[in-house]
Amino acid sequence: MSTLDPVAVFRTEAAECLEAIEAGLLDLTHQLDNKDLVDAVFRGLHTLKGSGAMFGFEALAAFTHHCETAFDRVRKGEVAATSELVAAVLAAQDHMRALVDQPDADHGDTGHRLLAQLQAAVGGREAAPAAALAAVSVPAAVRDAAAKKNSWRIRFSLPANSMANGTNPLGLLDELRDLGECTVRANTSAIPPLDALAPTELHISWDVTLTSEQDRSAIDDVFIFVLDDMELSVEEISGQAAATAAPVEEKAAPAPVVASAAPVPPATVPEFRPVDAVPAKREAPAAVSQAKAAENVRVPAERLDELMDRVGELVIAQSRLSQLASASTDIALRSVSEEIERLSGELRDTMMVLRMVPVATLFSRFRRLVHDLARETGKVIELVTEGESTEVDKTVIERLADPLVHLVRNSIDHGLETPADRLASGKTEAGTVTLSARQAGGEVIISIKDDGRGINRERVRAKAESSGLIQPGQPLSDSELLQLIFAPGFSTAAAITNLSGRGVGMDVVKKTVEALRGAIDIVSVPGQGSEVSLRIPLTLAIIDGLLVRVGSGRYVIPLSAVEECLELSLEEDLRSRGRSFISLRDSLVPFLRLRDLFRTGTKPDVHQKVVVISTGTERVGLVVDQIIGDHQTVIKSMSKLHNNVATFSGATILGDGSVALILDVGHLVAAGQQQEAQLRVAG
Repeated sequence: MSTLDPVAVFRTEAAECLEAIEAGLLDLTHQLDNKDLVDAVFRGLHTLKGSGAMFGFEALAAFTHHCETAFDRVRKGEVAATSELVAAVLAAQDHMRALVDQPDADHGDTGHRLLAQLQAAVGGREAAPAAALAAVSVPAAVRDAAAKKNSWRIRFSLPANSMANGTNPLGLLDELRDLGECTVRANTSAIPPLDALAPTELHISWDVTLTSEQDRSAIDDVFIFVLDDMELSVEEISGQAAATAAPVEEKAAPAPVVASAAPVPPATVPEFRPVDAVPAKREAPAAVSQAKAAENVRVPAERLDELMDRVGELVIAQSRLSQLASASTDIALRSVSEEIERLSGELRDTMMVLRMVPVATLFSRFRRLVHDLARETGKVIELVTEGESTEVDKTVIERLADPLVHLVRNSIDHGLETPADRLASGKTEAGTVTLSARQAGGEVIISIKDDGRGINRERVRAKAESSGLIQPGQPLSDSELLQLIFAPGFSTAAAITNLSGRGVGMDVVKKTVEALRGAIDIVSVPGQGSEVSLRIPLTLAIIDGLLVRVGSGRYVIPLSAVEECLELSLEEDLRSRGRSFISLRDSLVPFLRLRDLFRTGTKPDVHQKVVVISTGTERVGLVVDQIIGDHQTVIKSMSKLHNNVATFSGATILGDGSVALILDVGHLVAAGQQQEAQLRVAG
């Protein structure tokens, strides 16, 4: 059994905490007066600081403390939340991430520079004169009331497993002592006998009397991260009673732990006046919290990948068993084979669900990107996301991050106009970039749409001709012309900037999408904007396939792309020579003879079959010799020697141990459509 590295666990949790802080800051940009968002960011910074100090990330804790202090001032109403403050903390958050990933690296004067920006955003240089002016104008009675110390009685106990979960009660007591003078008494009456005592469990509760200038909120902040799982009572003590009061134990206990030097004389229990006391019993929330904790388990991604590999091998073994059973007359063997096939199918489906993650985890990264680009370009940009609950294989999500960054940056730089240009053309000042996702069969379609100026086709053609990509005056369809922007080194930008101009971004997009067995569609309307759609398979691990035979070879067609199967007689095959079209419900569908494409050198079967496949709105037929049946296909990547073979997207192992190649549907559909266009031009 492996043991998790505590530092690795902290880094994972710190990354989640930083993401939550970033999301809160970006929301706060649009709602600067939202107190809940301010509190959420403050809690995130407080958690990060405390956790960093606990795991030895002292530089992180010290740096985060300044940001936490800034938001604490905002929370208390001392300063207002501004866009400059949000931008300063966002920049500081990037430095926090660097301190988490590389705590021992030399970060130069980055920290000092960011803290100077933070101080300027908070108005630290002007705070002292303002405070002095306020002190002069405030009446003496009000000042005396503000300086008056409050006395509180705090009684709390933590769950028995709190220390095992990383909560140190001594740290909580130290934080209470930092608030002012306090007397602490431990209640040990709940400690079990020694033979029944578990050393990792906590059975002590505490009774604290605190005298401080701080208000009730400061006490709540001490327990803010353990509040739901503990029992806590906070009561204000009247002035005279507080001078002589001390915590009174309900049962006998050993000598008290006293924080102050002066002895505390015994006294009768004074009359307490509760002030919004937290209920002493929190059994229901604690139960809910424990239930939620039990429902979620953190599992390293590599373990899921390893489990997926095992399931894939099981599917291959099950396929072999099914092949043996089909050739046998043993009824018992066939029954067991069918049962194993059902169970392996259910296990495969369950495993696929485990690997699926919502695209919201991908879309959320672009809020920060759009925010930064808006400040950099001076454009007013609104990001809209749709279909965030659509789920995709985690491997697809990881590999789509960089292509989407290029597309969003390209959309903002080339597509959206400046506010002045938009107003002049009758548009709103704010440009809109829409990220959307939806599922269509076995594919997920992710679109990046903007309402900008659209793609200038004349500039694209001129650039392509000057670069030698096409011949001057060469006829191209609109789709072919727009696809030229994905050529290596292609860029219509007049100058190189931080955003674009080097001609490498869109080429990366195309290569990555093709590596995922996907395709790219572009639609652009001049003056109205552009939309780039990525059609990506839902999974890259196991798919349902249609096993076919062409000549003596067997191939797999992804079942999600199959529309229907037709029979092509020898007479119809001879009639269609030179045309390669079939009539399908009053429409002509081009088809490819895979026997000719693969150069099998064999004669066609008497009764050939046409498998009609589609991607989006485009359809093409594939002529095969035999349809063998459906097949659970475990996708194996092609070797480096075969990476440039565009017709195939992978391979799989059949039940008899032989290899079947998986057809690249997108490439075949494009080839069929190109053949159709050539025949129409020739005819």
